[in-house]
Amino acid sequence: MTGAELIAAERQRQIEQEGWTAGHDDQHTRGQLAGAAAAYAVAAARMSGASVWTAWADEVWPWSRRAYKPVRDDPIGTLVKAGALLAAEIDRLQRAAVTEDCDHA
Repeated sequence: MTGAELIAAERQRQIEQEGWTAGHDDQHTRGQLAGAAAAYAVAAARMSGASVWTAWADEVWPWSRRAYKPVRDDPIGTLVKAGALLAAEIDRLQRAAVTEDCDHA
C-alpha cells in the first residue's frame, strides 16, 4: 500500500473501531488533532534518528499521557497515525468552514 492508502485505512479504522467520528472530531476545535499529529510525526522522526524536538513533542500532545501511543520502533506506523490525525483535522476544518459559510448566508 502507498502512504496515502495506509493513512486512509488507518483513518477508517479510527472511525470504525475507536469511534472517532466526524461528530467526535468536531469537538476538538483548538488544534488538538493537529497537535496530536505533530507529536506522532516527531516521535517517528526520533525513531529514525532525529535527536531534536523531544520536549516539544511532549508539549504538543493534547490529551492524557496514556492516550499517547506511537507505534513502538515503527516510524512508518507512527507516521500513518500522524497522517490519519491530519486528515481528520483537515476534514474538521472543511466542515467548520461550510458551517460558517452557511451561518453567514
